[in-house]
Amino acid sequence: MILETKRLVLRPWSEDDAEELYQCARDPEVGPPAGWQPHLSVENSREIIRDVLSAPETFAVCLKERGTPIGSIGLHRNDLAEKDDEYELGYWVGRPFWGQGIIPEASREILRYAFEDLKMNRIWCGYYDGNEKSRRVQEKLGFVYHHTTDGIEIKQLQEIRTGHSNLMTKERWQKVQLFLRQKCLLNTFLDNCAISQAQYDKSFGDLVELMKMHGVE
Repeated sequence: MILETKRLVLRPWSEDDAEELYQCARDPEVGPPAGWQPHLSVENSREIIRDVLSAPETFAVCLKERGTPIGSIGLHRNDLAEKDDEYELGYWVGRPFWGQGIIPEASREILRYAFEDLKMNRIWCGYYDGNEKSRRVQEKLGFVYHHTTDGIEIKQLQEIRTGHSNLMTKERWQKVQLFLRQKCLLNTFLDNCAISQAQYDKSFGDLVELMKMHGVE
């Protein structure tokens, strides 16, 4: 399965990606916040591609202009997502590509794929205490806080952490999509001078209030 967005191609990992994976995943600022060790060598990255990243619904995140992986994203089942109609969303991107909206863009397509193509009803996503980048991504996507778990053992790092779990239901995702479509339409009207800035501000404010009434903020 290959998925595309405006800037990205999401495709299965290949062992040929080991060098590019290593260059991103050896950075100590990338893996530990998510609970995994930096990669130690190209061969270590190749092993992880074979043993971990070859799992179903796991994708290399590639910029169309580059064609090589700069991160990873996927849907997984675990203690948090055990049922047949739910997955947990996981992601990371190399440090040179932080702050460019890449993971939110990739995640929106993965959520669409999960709810529309895979017919899922619930998608979980979590982060450990202190991982503010991941928390902000989940807020942008519209996930809702569900619960906090203390005393999580991170075996790779030999640490005990606190984790926060957020949830996106299919119903909420559909409401978020409606909000985004309406916002895009308003932006188009404004860009084409079909409405004034004052009209835009009022319409956007009304839209925000309407979505709040439906539980989307």
